[in-house]
Amino acid sequence: MTEEFLMRLDEGMLAYFRDIADEMVSRFGISRAEAVARINERYENAEISPYPDLMCHEFPEYWAYGLYYYPDTAGRLPSGDEDEDEDIDFSALKVRPAPGSPAWTLRE
Repeated sequence: MTEEFLMRLDEGMLAYFRDIADEMVSRFGISRAEAVARINERYENAEISPYPDLMCHEFPEYWAYGLYYYPDTAGRLPSGDEDEDEDIDFSALKVRPAPGSPAWTLRE
């Protein structure tokens, strides 16, 4: 475990998860603490391989979108690729509740 993430990560994967958090902060305007909490909530019990883990075949923004939004009515999430995402209505995407928020605790 690291000082911020609850899963075991080597230096390469630590940098990768920090990049995911950075993407959420810059793209969605959330705090770093919320971004880290979203990552920890999703991956706390995951077995993450040393860098490059299989998840590294996608850019960090791909994972950031899935941690922040629910899929649209067609089951799609943005990928971070402008060409692939051009037909997604971002204004219609529902934001996942932040860990620790009343809406998040109700889902348990």
